[in-house]
Amino acid sequence: MSNDTVRHNWTLAEIRALHDLPLFDLLDKARSVHVQHHPNNELQLCTLLSVKTGGCPEDCGYCSQSSKHQKSPVEPQRLLDVDAVVAAAKQAKLNGATRFCMGAAWRSVKDGPAFERVLEMIRGVKAQGLEACVTLGMLTDDQARRLKEAGLDSYNHNLDTSREYYPKVVSTRTYDDRLHTLRAVRGAGIGVCCGGIIGMGESLDDRCRLLLELSSLDPHPESVPINSLVPIPGTPMGELPRVDPVDVARMIATARVLFPTSRVRLAAGRHELGREGQILCLYAGANSIFYGDQLLTTPNPEPGTDVELLQVTGLQPLAPALSDAAPLTATATA
Repeated sequence: MSNDTVRHNWTLAEIRALHDLPLFDLLDKARSVHVQHHPNNELQLCTLLSVKTGGCPEDCGYCSQSSKHQKSPVEPQRLLDVDAVVAAAKQAKLNGATRFCMGAAWRSVKDGPAFERVLEMIRGVKAQGLEACVTLGMLTDDQARRLKEAGLDSYNHNLDTSREYYPKVVSTRTYDDRLHTLRAVRGAGIGVCCGGIIGMGESLDDRCRLLLELSSLDPHPESVPINSLVPIPGTPMGELPRVDPVDVARMIATARVLFPTSRVRLAAGRHELGREGQILCLYAGANSIFYGDQLLTTPNPEPGTDVELLQVTGLQPLAPALSDAAPLTATATA
């Protein structure tokens, strides 16, 4: 497959037919696309830090950080100091991460001291030779411009699910609000990290409609995270069943075919997949993971476990930008 086959005109019927192929046929197709565009057997290791936790006014049914979910176990925490974030970025770099992601539980960015502090965080992370990514909620065009000027490489803003199922997930902002932020990010020249979550009660068509929406973006998101719902007690989706690892692999494989040049990130819920489930998803085309034992407020495999995963699969961590990073060892911590 060559670059001229990257498509933005997929139909729902085509995507659903691809998704529903016999599993091994789908995996073969996805693997063929993957090795054509990502031949170096590399896996990007990313670290995610919650720089402002809880107290979010959104009502996303999956999220423990919503102030609407009063039984959530998450306690709100103020925005971290810049020095603490830079120290975490330095450690992430030493542990092999090449991208450092920062998440703040905001509905939208407010101009003022807090935003200025985030800009300083970005500058501090970039000074370590890391890619910098943030997720801060909705943005204006001017805020996106200022993030770019601070050196931001990528902005994460997931669509979560299909337009049709979205009202059953969140009511405090619209699907078009999310798309507006993506346009602001792209207009500022910042890379787009955009994917979704499966396991929230949506249908298979909803999963495919999410991928259809993402595939219509031109250019495609540089990073497409595939998250599995982590049911958290005290949230509206806290009692839903865990996602079948094969369902995650199907979503990863379908995304790989649709987004041949993008990084497909095996994101939230990886902790629940088990060793063999993760290997299946990596074979299906995932070439990026979050590295470290915490993803915002949900658990993630411990770094030592990920070192063993790399050894078993023969995958190579994407080389850090600087040469002073320590080699990955089973005792590394993030």
